Amino acid sequence: MSVAFRRDSDEEHLEPKFEIPIPPGPNLVTRRGLAQIRARCAAVEALLPTLTEDAAIAEAKRDLRYWTTRQSTAQLVPDPNGEKVELGCRVRFTLKGKERTVQIVGDDEAEPAQGLLSFSAPLSRALLGAEPGEIMPFAGDEEAIEIIAIDVPDNAV
Repeated sequence: MSVAFRRDSDEEHLEPKFEIPIPPGPNLVTRRGLAQIRARCAAVEALLPTLTEDAAIAEAKRDLRYWTTRQSTAQLVPDPNGEKVELGCRVRFTLKGKERTVQIVGDDEAEPAQGLLSFSAPLSRALLGAEPGEIMPFAGDEEAIEIIAIDVPDNAV
């Protein structure tokens, strides 16, 4: 039989499993973000002994490697005071005339659909350090963003 028609197993045709990519740069976190990372570690550690299938065990171990790395590299930022845009702040602003509100959080905490934007996102980088009333450049427009208000939500500290 030709080698072209021989197949040892279905395993050789599965997609390879890679490590979960670690976002580049520092792992800045809010208190809420650090608590979430710790909870994820604990949940995966509790799940591991209950698993029996090799694939599920391998996936859980991969997740645990990711979350323990994120926990060990986490840099807790000081609580924001709301005077300027910082990690943990909620910012109300206009972007090209349209009003928006986002909360700037760590990479693992980010959920853009929920208004939680990673500090490393381009929009967050444009907002960081700004004060209410300030006009900021963004995407090549020198007056794209106007900061309306900054506050510190309860879930940030």
